[in-house]
Amino acid sequence: MNFLLGVDGGGTGCRAAIATASGEIVGRGKSGPANIRTDLTGARDNIVAAAREAATAAGLDPDVIGGVRAILGLAGANVGDYGSQLEAILPFANSRVVTDALIALEGAVGDGGDGAIAIVGTGTAYLVRRDGVERALGGWGFQVGDQGAGSRIGREALEEALLAYDGVRPASPLTGWILASFRNDPNAVVEFSLGAKPGDYGNFAPKVLEHAAKGDVVAGEILARAVAAVEASLAALGLDGNTPLSLLGGLSQFYAENLSQPFRALVRPPRTDALGGAVSMAVRTFGTTE
Repeated sequence: MNFLLGVDGGGTGCRAAIATASGEIVGRGKSGPANIRTDLTGARDNIVAAAREAATAAGLDPDVIGGVRAILGLAGANVGDYGSQLEAILPFANSRVVTDALIALEGAVGDGGDGAIAIVGTGTAYLVRRDGVERALGGWGFQVGDQGAGSRIGREALEEALLAYDGVRPASPLTGWILASFRNDPNAVVEFSLGAKPGDYGNFAPKVLEHAAKGDVVAGEILARAVAAVEASLAALGLDGNTPLSLLGGLSQFYAENLSQPFRALVRPPRTDALGGAVSMAVRTFGTTE
């Protein structure tokens, strides 16, 4: 039997699903980050690890992945030629790399359906489809984009902690917690920043949400800026009342509850998740024959 593979990879983690040629998922696996722009080799290793775990979960020899045909929706695939570089070093029989936004849209609205998705997790990216025409927005990466993402929220928390340490900005329980996690040594924060990847910053985002829920002023300001950034991107998509919007990613629930009413009114649950979208695209791309 020939198997298909769907992969959903981002800055925090990677998920894989082994499926039959008709699209029935028989095994799932997960591994570490798979942003191919941030770390191409590391992403490749994590993708392979997740695929092998999925094969094992399906009761198959992990080496079966050498014969699979794969659709991989990955963060970083919208920039440069990282996608083609990765395809050249993957062990699968046939590999096609697309953006994580595209498999998310596939999962949310189905093949060819009109709608929009906002991926709000470690990074941010947006995609809208009208009458079969797709328009992408954002997804430019942590250094110059990803406004409203967990990585940017976490980075702002560290920045605010250092500003509070210097007496430039008010301190708060959040800034105190951040500094304490670095042994109250601002130099340790700087050292962390020299090698930190987006997912490393994103690990601080849950604490920002936690402190904001308790009324922390600094955390509240960080999240207010994040909401404003996401709303600005949604507005740029030109959504109207007939465009269903699916929010995806680790911060989707937060934004579903905190966007202004005009945007909340558009939010619909996705038909399936991005991993399901990758499998669906694999079926359509590689056929349904065994």
